[in-house]
Formats: sequence, C-alpha cells, structure tokens
Amino acid sequence: MIRVRAVVTGTVQGVGFRYATYREAQRLGLAGLVRNQADGGVEVEAEGDADAVGQLVTWLKAGPAHARVRQVRVSGREPRGDTGFEVEGDT
Repeated sequence: MIRVRAVVTGTVQGVGFRYATYREAQRLGLAGLVRNQADGGVEVEAEGDADAVGQLVTWLKAGPAHARVRQVRVSGREPRGDTGFEVEGDT
C-alpha cells in the first residue's frame, strides 16, 4: 500500500475536476481526498495498491473533458490506513 499527494495545476477548477477524480478513485478502489486550493489548483491524496495509485496519477495528467491540466506534481506520503475517498469543499 502506498499514498501520494498530487497537486494539479491548469484549468482544473470549475470544470468538475474534483467529482471526476472522486469517481475515478472510487473505480480504482482508492482511499483519500480531493480538494480545491486557494491558488486555483487541485490537491489529491490517494492511498491504496501501487498500481491503482499509478493509474490515478496517469488519469490526473489529463483529467475530465473540460480540464486543461498544465502540471501534476506528485510526492510520496506515509500511508494512513484511510478508508473511503472524499471530496472536500473549497479552501
């Protein structure tokens, strides 16, 4: 089990990015969260099987149809044993 934090920049707010990320994480069986950042980016923390986390990171590089992803910065985190995936409100 691994956990990563990904910060996605570009046109990623106001295009359904958080909810599309939630659906993709659910499909992959991941735990974690997704939330908007005050600077216009989207932050994702995802925990689970390394292959599934890798698939989510690959998906984040494109995002949903109306998103225009400029960059995805990924860093490792210590797994916390979270269950479920949450969409958090705007910051």
